[in-house]
Amino acid sequence: MAPKTYISNTDAELVQLYKQTTNMECLGELYQRYMDLVYGVCLKYFKEPEASKDAVMLIFEELVKKVLKYEIDNFKPWLYQVAKNHCLMKLRSQKTIPHFIEADVVHLADNVHLDDVMQKETSLNHMQHCIEQLPVEQKQAIELFYLKEQCYKDIAIATALDINKVRSFIQNGRRNLKICMDKLALQQA
Repeated sequence: MAPKTYISNTDAELVQLYKQTTNMECLGELYQRYMDLVYGVCLKYFKEPEASKDAVMLIFEELVKKVLKYEIDNFKPWLYQVAKNHCLMKLRSQKTIPHFIEADVVHLADNVHLDDVMQKETSLNHMQHCIEQLPVEQKQAIELFYLKEQCYKDIAIATALDINKVRSFIQNGRRNLKICMDKLALQQA
């Protein structure tokens, strides 16, 4: 018997079908449609074709579980975000500071100076101060979204809030955080 083809199914239908059956052909058809997009995202971040091809395969492996776990309203932008997050996490996990040895002195490749370190420390202190100044709901939403890297749906469940309220608290919190940090930066200048 020939394998069933899913070419005529919409993305949403394939997502639902995969969730119901865990049929890899459904997921394969869905992923095939956007593999070039995923490769492009990976190439943008890794700048190497081979590393990008490897990432395309790893992202597909991630999808096997993630598609079952998350509510996906629109597959293409969701997949774009998954690919972007995969690349960023990979780059972050590989982050090592290369160094060069010249005349028995070690120079850091990105020339980290004490002033830069102090400036980053000040910025972090300002951010912590500004987060504390946010209204409770905004503070909670910002911390869960940015610091604990939770999605809107998980935040809505954790806080018993409507997902639109969560989105609003994050947007308003981000705006208020920027205003507060800009004020502190001006005061310091």
